[in-house]
Amino acid sequence: MVYAYIQDVPIGEDLYRRVIGELGPEPMTGQLLHLCVRQPDGRLRYIDVWDSEQSCANAFEERIHPAVNAAFGGQRPSGEPEVHRLDVLHATGALLEQSWA
Repeated sequence: MVYAYIQDVPIGEDLYRRVIGELGPEPMTGQLLHLCVRQPDGRLRYIDVWDSEQSCANAFEERIHPAVNAAFGGQRPSGEPEVHRLDVLHATGALLEQSWA
C-alpha cells in the first residue's frame, strides 16, 4: 500500500543541496516521489510518496540518514522532524504501477 507524508525540516536550501549531493544519483528503492518546497517563511517542506512504509524505513536506514550525517559533517542533530502521514485515498501517475482507490 502506498505510503505518503509531509515533513517540515529545519534546514536551509544550502544544507538540503548537500544532503541531495550525498545521496547521489541512484534512485532509492520504493521511492515514487520526493518534492522539496519552500514555504512562505523560507522553511523547507518535504512531500514524499513511497510504495510502502517499509521501503521508506529501509531508505532512511540505508541511505538518507547516512547522507544527512555526512552533510552535517559527521553527525546529524538528535531527533527527527515530525512526520505527518497522509491518508491516501487514491494515487495514480507514471511512477505508480497501480492505482489505489
